[in-house]
Amino acid sequence: RTARNQLDLMAAVHETTGERAADPSCSVDQKPHGCSVASRSAPGAFTTRDRSGRVCAMSHKILIAALAATSLVGACKSKPSSVVAPVARPIPMDIHSHAEPNRVRVEHVRLDLTVDFEKQVAVGLAELSLVRTDPTAPLVLDALALRIDEVKGADGSRRDFKLGTPDASLGSALTIQLKPEDESVTVFYRTTPGCEAMQWLAPEQTADGTDPFLFTQGQSILTRSWIPLQDSPGVRVSYSAKIHAPEGLTAVMSAKQHGLKDGAWGFEMKHPIPSYLIALAVGKLEFRELSNRTGVWAEPSVVDACAQELEDTEAMVQSAEKLFGPYRWGRYDMLVLPPAFPFGGMENPRLTFLTPTMFAGDKSLVGLIAHELAHSWSGNLVTNATWRDFWLNEGTTTYIEQRIMEEVYGERRSDMESLLGYDGLLREMEDMAPRDTVLHIDLAGRHPDEGFSGVPYEKGALFLRRMEFDYGRARFDEFLTQYFDDHAFMSITTEEFEAYLTENLLTTGPQPSIRTDLDEWFNEPGLPADAPRPSSTELARVDKALEGLWLSHVPADLDTEGWVTQQWLHFLEGLSAKLTQQEMVDLEEAFAFTSSGNNEILAVWLRLSIATGYSATDARLEQFLMTVGRRKFLQPLYQELARTEAGKQRALEIYASARPRYHSVSTGTIDDILGWEGGGAH
Repeated sequence: RTARNQLDLMAAVHETTGERAADPSCSVDQKPHGCSVASRSAPGAFTTRDRSGRVCAMSHKILIAALAATSLVGACKSKPSSVVAPVARPIPMDIHSHAEPNRVRVEHVRLDLTVDFEKQVAVGLAELSLVRTDPTAPLVLDALALRIDEVKGADGSRRDFKLGTPDASLGSALTIQLKPEDESVTVFYRTTPGCEAMQWLAPEQTADGTDPFLFTQGQSILTRSWIPLQDSPGVRVSYSAKIHAPEGLTAVMSAKQHGLKDGAWGFEMKHPIPSYLIALAVGKLEFRELSNRTGVWAEPSVVDACAQELEDTEAMVQSAEKLFGPYRWGRYDMLVLPPAFPFGGMENPRLTFLTPTMFAGDKSLVGLIAHELAHSWSGNLVTNATWRDFWLNEGTTTYIEQRIMEEVYGERRSDMESLLGYDGLLREMEDMAPRDTVLHIDLAGRHPDEGFSGVPYEKGALFLRRMEFDYGRARFDEFLTQYFDDHAFMSITTEEFEAYLTENLLTTGPQPSIRTDLDEWFNEPGLPADAPRPSSTELARVDKALEGLWLSHVPADLDTEGWVTQQWLHFLEGLSAKLTQQEMVDLEEAFAFTSSGNNEILAVWLRLSIATGYSATDARLEQFLMTVGRRKFLQPLYQELARTEAGKQRALEIYASARPRYHSVSTGTIDDILGWEGGGAH
């Protein structure tokens, strides 16, 4: 099987040329668990191709031994060191990074930054500790829209550097010439208005409306727009930081906080993490403790309500530990951001970033917390090595999310959410090109965000559910727990996962004759015939209600007593886009969807209103698009508007005002939908 995104394991070490297209309240900290290393052997062959297409193979036993050595070097030392030594495990080639980590690799980043809200820039330095496999090679970093002032070695003298020709998506290669003795370099730089990772919010865009706010969003390849580094998920780094922020504002990061000292907030992340998980936020924040290792940050006016909604977080952590092994990051805190945040949540280690749109007042949307928490194992602990392998993060996480929800809230709740995810995947795939429904997606010549859809999440989870059905839950749980232990603090490829799965599950135990077609699951479009279909008795009640709607009864006569969010979503998704205006009026009179405080329900109702031409929701739609930046909601609404010329014109008028309020992750998607280019449509 072709492995386009990997270096030849034997040739990588010798390759020397060629270029390719970077709280005081939280002082309680759990003692970290001991470092885990790869302990199992896997005698199968591990096959890759180099750039010329030559095939090479190495014993998977040797690979696992190399993984163990890398884990010991990267995860177990308490203080970063810089050495000139061979790379124990070559890092797979990442087509979305300019870096050449198999020659010179960054292993630790020390930041010292000042955030300037008036100029909307961050200014300071990044000191990079290096591992030099090739002592003659330069250091190659990723930089997007950064201004590089100078680079110095540890001796304080300047180092020559060059910014390459910028690529619209990938940015520029920042090439730094090293001296033989260099174990580190310091890059002095500042961000620019083109920084796509940083979202600077005016006070009126926050809940309290009194102070400005800043947050970063690095996934997939945006960290290079605020830090010059090797911006690839295959390159893991530890980091420390000093953040200078305006008086009265609090800085938080995806790291242990050391508090405010000498005018700067201090942070430290000892574990090696991929660059996209380095995250920063600055704003008027307060903290509420939920347990001795969990808590929530939010603006003062909403922090208590957020804490109440998130009170089950500790139970979720304990359930996840019971299922898949210890939580290894110390604390699990959450930060509730203003609504401009483009995602539901971002799994930054030790500090999950959350959208306020998940707060419905009844805990009905806390499955999002289960998902982001699950990333503490799949995604953060074990990471996709390239963005082709994104499903390893999200598919495994979605599966674990379902298991956590079952453990905490019961099978009925988990079954409903699993079926909603399955049905959503089927609807989404109807409009997708076949190549985009492949799990191990080919992203050559494409931005990695083009692979972000429901496919890696739901299709990936279905594959793991297939494994569970075939081999039994107890055995599969044991496999996953060992998988996390053996690959802790590592980034792996689909090929590596497949080899490990084959050796440790598919060919062992009492049922070795079961053979799921891995090639079909990983490399073919659509859903395989053996994909399991979730079922739900609670959603079956909704289907029965939909069958007789407007035939034997009207909405007001439906028995919806006790319906929860998941049932209402299933109900709305089951309604036809050919509803008459009177039928829409009947629905609104019966259930008052337009005034719903549940953003999941409201977003589906607004989309249905656009599709049916129900103009009574026009004002609410515009308000929603002007205040919510979550891409999950924006994308289907703008797509529905763009289906007609009149709708597209209205969408463009709203978007012209709303676009400055959205993060670049969202604008990149909506720009394509509306044909927005250079300040307007084209």
